[in-house]
Amino acid sequence: MTSIVQDKDRDCSALRRLRNYCSILLELVMRRGVAAGVLCGILASAAIARADDWPTRPITLLVPYAAGGPGDAVARVLAPRLGEVLGQPVIIENVSGAGGLTALNRLAKATADGYLMSVGTSGTQTFSQILYKTPLYNAVTDFTAISMIMEGGYALVVRKDIPVNTLAEFIDYTKAHQAQMQFGSAGAASGTHVACALLNMTIGVNVTHVPYRATSLAMQDLIGGRIDYMCDGFATAKPQIEGKTVKALAVLSHERSTELPDVPTADEQGMKGFNAFSWNAIFLPKNAPPSIVQRLNAAISETLDTPSVRTRMERLGLSVATPERRGPEFAATFVATEISKWTPVLKAIGLSTNQ
Repeated sequence: MTSIVQDKDRDCSALRRLRNYCSILLELVMRRGVAAGVLCGILASAAIARADDWPTRPITLLVPYAAGGPGDAVARVLAPRLGEVLGQPVIIENVSGAGGLTALNRLAKATADGYLMSVGTSGTQTFSQILYKTPLYNAVTDFTAISMIMEGGYALVVRKDIPVNTLAEFIDYTKAHQAQMQFGSAGAASGTHVACALLNMTIGVNVTHVPYRATSLAMQDLIGGRIDYMCDGFATAKPQIEGKTVKALAVLSHERSTELPDVPTADEQGMKGFNAFSWNAIFLPKNAPPSIVQRLNAAISETLDTPSVRTRMERLGLSVATPERRGPEFAATFVATEISKWTPVLKAIGLSTNQ
């Protein structure tokens, strides 16, 4: 009851301020010779007041992939609790296409009022900037980084009827049949694409890439035997591995997954130093008001510290971002650093989207 009264008081206060601004603007506009700077100053004050009241209505969280993928799973764990912390519902909207770029391009062009945010990934914020000749946006300058959310790894999974059971057997088989084989991904420049491309380069094979609009669609074709393998995130690979609809041959990050403890890493199986991992972060459009950035960042941190959220993340095989990796400054620097780190690697692979 107290919360409802406080919400009503806050809304009434906001309405009173807005009415006062409108009265002042009307009076000034009616007078000739009012300096444009005065009006701009008043409008700026109004914008600051609205930012301080944020949020007063539901917030949309874009997921750059179709429902059912790893990024979608993370968002659906995060959104309900984040909405509770913020006091407004966080509504998930799946916007797939172009390996996740469609959603982030929409965010880049949106108004920075805090009511539209997006999950960003290694694919949308890093690989897109390297692999596309003309990216739809600049991942460093077109967004306001809010917070890292999680890090996770990939698992090499193959169709269940392929006659291999270890990474070494997979390498031998793929070298012998690479001209006939295909691997799937969530789209060109997605993390699932780059992880497998790096794997292929490391073992010395050239296998046809089949990009899908979503990880879940690639997994469907892997289960159906229409493609031969993929490098999938733990969150979506685990149920299929446990259901024995696909076979897991290796974890591609530097350490085993607690949720897939029986699957050895590529490093353990002789591919020394191999490490492909994914990450998720939250972004707003550029120039988001500092008060909203601070409020959202604090809310995300509180959400990630909620025991039930952490448990569900860990069950998906994901590592929740540690407190020192949750600041806006860290997230922004991390994106720029990742682009610098991966640029020479992807150029060495010779990977390109040709777009």
